[in-house]
Amino acid sequence: LMNVDYKEAFEKTKVAGSIAAGALDEVGKIIKPGISTEQIDKLCYEYINDHGAYSAPLFYRGFPKSCCTSTNHVVCNGIPSENILKEGDIVNVDVTALKNGWHGDTSRTFKVGKVSVKAEKLIKATYESMMEAIEIIKDGVHLGDIGSTIQTYVEKEGFSVVQDFCGHGIGETFHKEPNVLHYGEKGSGEKIKTGMIFTIEPMINYGNYETKTLNDGWTAVTKDKSLSAQFEHTIGVTKEGCEIFTTGAWTWASVDACMLGLHACVRACVHACVGACA
Repeated sequence: LMNVDYKEAFEKTKVAGSIAAGALDEVGKIIKPGISTEQIDKLCYEYINDHGAYSAPLFYRGFPKSCCTSTNHVVCNGIPSENILKEGDIVNVDVTALKNGWHGDTSRTFKVGKVSVKAEKLIKATYESMMEAIEIIKDGVHLGDIGSTIQTYVEKEGFSVVQDFCGHGIGETFHKEPNVLHYGEKGSGEKIKTGMIFTIEPMINYGNYETKTLNDGWTAVTKDKSLSAQFEHTIGVTKEGCEIFTTGAWTWASVDACMLGLHACVRACVHACVGACA
């Protein structure tokens, strides 16, 4: 499972991962009520193609599109269509770029306009659970420690971890060992080694963890129709930690900073108005 010359593998994965992350940065610029998930797919296809890479999901095991778009209670593997996004929707966009024979796989859950407080909390907890797990990764950590970290974090927030889908090894192959569960017992599973490359991609439900797959053979939804969110990074294990290969311009901190800036601007405008009217 370990890449012998892992530094070269890391560099190649980073190139593919940066293209995938860049595609999601572009998606973030167009997400708004009134666009279709088909438009998101077209943007991802064109962005990845323009950067000399290939959209790995396209025709993978018969999948018909270049990315997955999973809206509201869709857990994963949603197929882009002419369906229109509405104010208050949430949508996960999952992209994988294949560049020079290496894959970079990442996803983010986007908010469409203003979303409910419960959706906001779910999205934030999902992102933070992924980052908590990434924080503990280094040579010698058990795979079960990753799942335990995510499960403990999200259940403390009152949410549940999907158990039917997991992270996976990746590199020159799209999906391979190890399977990276997002739930489990600390100290269980194999020990991860320097040079391993895999994804961490927790799918977190507002309600029950159970899912079912629709008749199209791809689209997985929550059985209780509760909201589901997901984030994903491709990472490489080092002796003292890990490298994230799919970091784009977006981070939760950048969103928080943007909102703080917006609030400060609003406050300044209000104060100026009050001063002018006094």
